Amino acid sequence: MNSLQEFLNQWWLVGLWAMITLACVAVLLRDLKYENPEIGGLMKLVWVFTVAYSGPLGLWLYWKTGRKQISNDSIWRRGARSVAHCYSGCGLGEITGVFITVGLLSLNNWWVAGVTFVLAYVAGFALTVGPLMQEGVGFKQAMLDAVYSETPSITVMEIVAISVDLILAGSATMGQPIFWASLIVSLTLGLLAAYPVNVLLIRMGVKEGMHDPREMAAHQHH
Repeated sequence: MNSLQEFLNQWWLVGLWAMITLACVAVLLRDLKYENPEIGGLMKLVWVFTVAYSGPLGLWLYWKTGRKQISNDSIWRRGARSVAHCYSGCGLGEITGVFITVGLLSLNNWWVAGVTFVLAYVAGFALTVGPLMQEGVGFKQAMLDAVYSETPSITVMEIVAISVDLILAGSATMGQPIFWASLIVSLTLGLLAAYPVNVLLIRMGVKEGMHDPREMAAHQHH
């Protein structure tokens, strides 16, 4: 563990990752603009966040599951789009929580875990409740649907992500490279842990999974 922490605690590593991630986001934005403009605004935002959090892995997920050029859809691809949707909101909540509790207030690990958990749930639910209400679903029903469908995924994602972040970063501050490196590692491990949960929820009928991008493109052309 100490050797891993020493490796992560280097600014060149954080800088290299930042450059790779920016390149991945640029590739994503170009593809969304020129090759997949039909994808809905929310899912475009979801993919931008996913690639921003996890760089090449996020871009690979988009390329394999989020484009209209995919050869065929499957429960595994639907699960990937579903976990990306969850990840975009939870990641935003987690990053905000860590910035507030560690970066601004220098609180202990219990506060970090608690505040981050709450903000991850709030952000994750917001990305589900908002679109449902736009479709005409009432707020109460939208909240019930979000709690029912998103809680297992968010819980697994955040338990893994927050635990890994606290183990790796410990009491590191924003002025130390390991603060940023551990955030990147923990977010991505949370994504990977929640992926099979989303596939299972779709298989059980608890979640529908995000729309097939090929159907979205076909709908736009009619």
